[in-house]
Amino acid sequence: MAWLYLALAGVVEIGWAVSLKYTEGFTRLWPSAGSLALAVVSVYLLSVAIRTIPIGTGYAVWTGIGAAGTAIIGVMYFEEPRDAGRLLCIGIIIAGIAGLKFYSR
Repeated sequence: MAWLYLALAGVVEIGWAVSLKYTEGFTRLWPSAGSLALAVVSVYLLSVAIRTIPIGTGYAVWTGIGAAGTAIIGVMYFEEPRDAGRLLCIGIIIAGIAGLKFYSR
C-alpha cells in the first residue's frame, strides 16, 4: 500500500509542478491556492509512504516521478524540446525509479 501512496504522491507532484506555470510567480490567487494545496497533498502522501519505505528510496522515487512526469507534460503540452538527448534522460530517470522499486525491501 505504501508504494501506491508513493505513486499517488508523485502524480500529485506532477500536478503541483505544472500548476506553478499558472500562478505567474504566485501573483494569481486561485492558481496559487491550488498549487499550494497540491504541494501539501503531495508531501502528505509522501509522508504516509515513507512510514514503511526507506526515506532515501521514497524521496528519490517521489522526485523522479515528479521530474520525469513534468518533463513529459512539458514536451506534450508546452512545446518543450523533444530531442533524443532529452528523451533519453527522461528514460534514465524512469529506469532509476524502476531500479529503486526493484531493489527496495
